[in-house]
Amino acid sequence: MAVHVRAPATSANLGPGFDALGLALTLYDDVEVELADSGLWIGVTGEGEETAKRGEQHLIVRTFREAYALIGGAPPPGLRIRCVNRIPHARGLGSSSAATVVGILAARALHPEGGRFTDADVLALATRIEGHPDNVAPCLMGGLTIAWHTGAGPRTTRLDVAAGVRPVAFVPEHRLATERARGLLPETVPHADAAANSGRAALLIAALTGRPELLLDATEDRLHQAYRAPAMPESAALVERLRARGVPAVISGAGPTVLAFVSDGEGDSIGSEVGTSWHIHPLNVDPHGACVQPINQETRVSGE
Repeated sequence: MAVHVRAPATSANLGPGFDALGLALTLYDDVEVELADSGLWIGVTGEGEETAKRGEQHLIVRTFREAYALIGGAPPPGLRIRCVNRIPHARGLGSSSAATVVGILAARALHPEGGRFTDADVLALATRIEGHPDNVAPCLMGGLTIAWHTGAGPRTTRLDVAAGVRPVAFVPEHRLATERARGLLPETVPHADAAANSGRAALLIAALTGRPELLLDATEDRLHQAYRAPAMPESAALVERLRARGVPAVISGAGPTVLAFVSDGEGDSIGSEVGTSWHIHPLNVDPHGACVQPINQETRVSGE
């Protein structure tokens, strides 16, 4: 038995929506997971090729095994995993969330009793592995998601994004570990900054779902980006330059990728101004989230 799982890149925070808002993007990792008679084989092409050597410590393997065990029964005797990765690693585009979601969804699809592992169970496990639901929620559901914690576990809701929203990701060569970026945040922030972010986060939801002309004001942040700027000065400078030009721009997740929202036709002019040290990805919002299909000739993973 084998399945093909496609998981989208995501951008969390989106400026003021720290640890709460996330957006699914049309940049994908494609993974085949197959039950085998014995052993473990991992093949990776594209981003993160070095992760093929991690064996049982590979994130997809670990999440697959944890989910399979939670559903119950004996573990599968062997696994074959083939990954075609397009989501840059350690750049703030949700690569670890995508891998986590792939492992869990593949386990649910391949387990004989996987049907009893609900979507809420998937969200809870993915959040526990990742630490926060802001990336795993859009990866699972697509569109714009709002995630929060309750005493009963993480919750999320999904919203459609206005047709005029065009995200562009500016990806640098260097990486930044999420743990390092999070370690730069202060334990407390001024009340005025917290209040300002609350208003901007509410405005951002309105802007993304129907009023994109408000995105410049709506993406203003006071909670995390300035504190993290010393770890990614080039990214912080690019956000400042784009915003000074009137382009809504934010640090994507923990960085160092910069995410901007552009009008139709504006992406090319921005790209020429940014320079050659950034990989520029004009994208759309993925409306569906991760999907699982049985393996056949049409769904076979390829690097194309």
